[in-house]
Amino acid sequence: MDLFDHAAERQPGLTPLADRMRPRQLEEMVGQDHLLAPGKVLRQTIERDRLPSMIFWGPPGSGKTTLARLIAGYTGAEFKSYSAVTSGLKELREVLAGAQMLKKHHSRQTILFIDEIHRFNKAQQDAFLPAVEKGTVVLVGATTENPSFEVNAALLSRCRVFVLNPLSADHQLLILQQALADAERGLGSLGCRAEEAALRHLAERAHGDARAALNGLELAATLAATLPEGGRVITLALAEEALQHKALRYDRAGEEHYNLISALHKSVRGSDPDAALYWLGRMLEAGEDPLYLLRRMSRMASEDIGLADPQALVLAAAARQVFELVGLPEGKLALAQLAVYLALAPKSNALEAGYLQVADAVRRQGELEVPLHIRNAPTTFMRNLGYGKEYRYAHDYEGHWVADDYLPDALRRERFYRPGALGWEGERKTLLEDRLRQREASRGSGDQRPEPRLGEKKPDINP
Repeated sequence: MDLFDHAAERQPGLTPLADRMRPRQLEEMVGQDHLLAPGKVLRQTIERDRLPSMIFWGPPGSGKTTLARLIAGYTGAEFKSYSAVTSGLKELREVLAGAQMLKKHHSRQTILFIDEIHRFNKAQQDAFLPAVEKGTVVLVGATTENPSFEVNAALLSRCRVFVLNPLSADHQLLILQQALADAERGLGSLGCRAEEAALRHLAERAHGDARAALNGLELAATLAATLPEGGRVITLALAEEALQHKALRYDRAGEEHYNLISALHKSVRGSDPDAALYWLGRMLEAGEDPLYLLRRMSRMASEDIGLADPQALVLAAAARQVFELVGLPEGKLALAQLAVYLALAPKSNALEAGYLQVADAVRRQGELEVPLHIRNAPTTFMRNLGYGKEYRYAHDYEGHWVADDYLPDALRRERFYRPGALGWEGERKTLLEDRLRQREASRGSGDQRPEPRLGEKKPDINP
């Protein structure tokens, strides 16, 4: 520690709020309970000082560097920090040589923290391999990029990857409130308080980045004028100014939330891609949870499109997977792509109408018996009772279909699914209607069962 470090300690204002508010104990870490809750693997390895080489993968501001610093306080090992941005191979070799000497002469382990490890090329990453392989150092790497692509396979196979989640808006709110209340490291000594709307704006516009949220809070506090009675108030206007982003009127639990999601749903149903994209953007830019929007659009894919375009539901699932992979802000494009696709897809609510009719039939009719010919018949005793008798194996018939009945007798002539005329569904409508006519004709002819046209009949086949 030099003269400037002492000065920074005496005057905390010289150090950014985000750095001052870093957690000092594992219990203070917010938003990574899947890794650090009592009993979790990472928590146990830290507390027992039995650390493997590891890589922390997560978005900016999720706590990768903070977690590495916490490890330094829990372990008896020498802790060395090394940046892929500011240091080269010469410095790395010196660190590794020092670690080897420390282990050889003092039997002490060295933890080497590498920030932005993905910035090293393959040859540079190879320089770590011997030291990691021999246990000269315990490597702790941090990256915002997928290590499967950015860390070479040999190094990756020697490390345990821990995924840090982006912080939710509620996590960010908690961090901001702690910074306001903390008189030692935060803004408590300034008598600073904030409007709820201002904190919510800072939390949501930070997109999971605690550093960005705290930087915005600190700047807003600097912009706030001191009141005559002392103290400062951070208003929504100051929060907007600090982030250079105007807050949109939006209440995630109130009327505006439901108005906007209704507008998005009806725009998709009405096949207007411009409106769908606009209402989606209004909600995203106001801080709506993207996963909520993905859930709602997945519902639209079944409710309003259904089998008119089976790919709609596939794309909804893919959009969620892509969003979880890339996060914000890039992941917004996956939602935008889905919204436009759903709006332009052919529409059908036949599936929804059919299921509602089925649910009503189940409530009215109760537990109807399964017809004997399609019951499971695994034993001779059950077959002697008629289970599976005269079951016709569809694959043995021309077109792999036979005019048979599969509904309970009381529902034989019910039509639950009535396909629309558009898209994939429309292409199969004629086929379904023709088969329904054949099935009706089969019943009218005394239900005489035709012999199979392909192969041998297999009456005892079980599904």
